[in-house]
Amino acid sequence: MSIVGEEDLELFNDSFQRCLCNHDFFKRFYELFLGSSQEVRDKFVGTAFKQQICAVHASLVMTMLASTGNDAAHTYLDKISERHSRLQMDIKPHLYELWLQALISAVRENDPLFSDRVEQSWRQVMSYGINYLVSKY
Repeated sequence: MSIVGEEDLELFNDSFQRCLCNHDFFKRFYELFLGSSQEVRDKFVGTAFKQQICAVHASLVMTMLASTGNDAAHTYLDKISERHSRLQMDIKPHLYELWLQALISAVRENDPLFSDRVEQSWRQVMSYGINYLVSKY
């Protein structure tokens, strides 16, 4: 059973595929995200961004799958939530809003068919994962 509506999933996935056509999509996302606050920049000191980009790419896919009720994707979110919890990386809940804003801005810049409805689909899918991570903080 899908937790996010089929139309939102389809709009999200189509938009995501268009964004991936620009090989600098994730680079731009991180420019925006790191530019959002000193606290964010501090969290990424010493980060290997090639690996980080692979990780965020996988996280977007797994969040989409988890929002459909996929068990394997939920297992993935469990591992991510543990890593991001106050006991490990201590990613405070308010940072996810900065993350989402940077992501939406990067999508807006990279999806030639971006619209309010596309933005809504990204927010629906990503909010599912964000809410899950915050609940495990």
